[in-house]
Amino acid sequence: MPIMVERNKWILYKHTSNYELIKAVALDVKNSCKTDISNTERERMQERLAALNMYKTRNPKEKPLDSINHRINTLEYFMFGYEDDSDGKRFIFSPLGNLFLKHINDEEKLIKIFTTMLYAIQFQHPASGTDKEFQLYPFRLIFKLLTDERLDGKLYNYEYALLVAFVDLMNDSKYEDLVEKILDLRKKSDKEIEKIYKTDEHTYVNAVYEWEYYTCKLLSSIGIFERTKGNTICKLYHPTKSGSHSNPTGRTARNGYISLTNKVKDFVVLLLNRYSYAQQPLKLDDPERMTLDVVKEIYSFYPPELMNEIGESHELSSLLELPKLIEEYSNNPDNDTAYLFEEVLDEGFSMFYNVQTKRIGGAGHTDIECLYLTKKKKFAVESKSTANKLSGINVGRLREHREEIGGEYTIVITPRYVPAAKRDIKGTPIVIILASTFAEYLYNHIFHDVRDVDYADFDDIIIEHLGEDVSKFISDMTMAKFAVNS
Repeated sequence: MPIMVERNKWILYKHTSNYELIKAVALDVKNSCKTDISNTERERMQERLAALNMYKTRNPKEKPLDSINHRINTLEYFMFGYEDDSDGKRFIFSPLGNLFLKHINDEEKLIKIFTTMLYAIQFQHPASGTDKEFQLYPFRLIFKLLTDERLDGKLYNYEYALLVAFVDLMNDSKYEDLVEKILDLRKKSDKEIEKIYKTDEHTYVNAVYEWEYYTCKLLSSIGIFERTKGNTICKLYHPTKSGSHSNPTGRTARNGYISLTNKVKDFVVLLLNRYSYAQQPLKLDDPERMTLDVVKEIYSFYPPELMNEIGESHELSSLLELPKLIEEYSNNPDNDTAYLFEEVLDEGFSMFYNVQTKRIGGAGHTDIECLYLTKKKKFAVESKSTANKLSGINVGRLREHREEIGGEYTIVITPRYVPAAKRDIKGTPIVIILASTFAEYLYNHIFHDVRDVDYADFDDIIIEHLGEDVSKFISDMTMAKFAVNS
């Protein structure tokens, strides 16, 4: 018998269709694990979920972590946040993940937030095994199809399994071709659909399984999809492993369909009008960027349209732009955002209630003069935006800038640097803070509505670590302050 080679397709997450379990795991990671997701914490999480009757071990004498790992991966897949292994195992909640937990008891708002999470999912995806040939936003395409009048606002199960799951790239021309194929497929009988399924059963059975048994079931339980199960078309079987004597596992393929519920339809149209279904996704293997930086950007989707939809304040929405702008302008991709980087850093340091700032800039001067009011001492902030790595730090020039204002120390903020730059500042009253770290710190204070941001936290760390990169200490402090409660 010839070996069937499965074709590449979308891989949708299929380890749970239980919405309440997803919420329970998210809350547990946020409140009990304090975002520490080491193996020890994962075992404790299993025990807590078991006590809530949400998890059962197959062998009580053992504690395999496969199941709980799938639970963590589910959060990553649906854009609650991502894992950062750079310093132990930590789970970093995304802005959408934090917003979801903030409104955990308001189902009407959660539906809109989860819809936005789907809209943010891209292929390539940090938590999906979908092949890198697929470069698109899968649920944006699905939403586009579900709002297309030619398709009557419906997507049949077999249309997903036979056509949509194999779309690798998207533009207006490809979209029109897809719609045409879907309309042609709708003319076929169930018997004809069955014949197509059987031509590549081992590929199509996985598409059916992921779509009908998990994705549609989950999203209809949330209230995003209206699901009509339909009648059975045929039974499809997974391939059996070589040497196995067990019967192959079968899945039922139905001729049912989904449509958008009235709760989300208008909101989806709003998102489609603002953020293109054919937008090019970020590349995880971008040769010019660190993978973690790309991951952070993937999880930073936080549209103001959602804030308006769920009644969050316009003030909060605009404030949350500040951390994003700090990261964006720090990278200075076209060598034209250095001035803007100074501006947003000035705004950032102005968020400390006990720091007074003044932008100076220009040759021979520090970029931002700061006065720490509590201790009546000055410090200088130097913005070093760069599309590449900061190659070095002229400590003599920074000393002159610092002495001009009577500053005690200098903070250099940059997106990245070569190791030599850290050697340059050793033994000097200069510290480095990565732009992403400063943005993370501000984001968490803004999101959690901490209005009295105290500079004492920064000053204490800087005084203890002069001549070093203090990013890790700032990041650890941020996590410690905001990991316990959403």
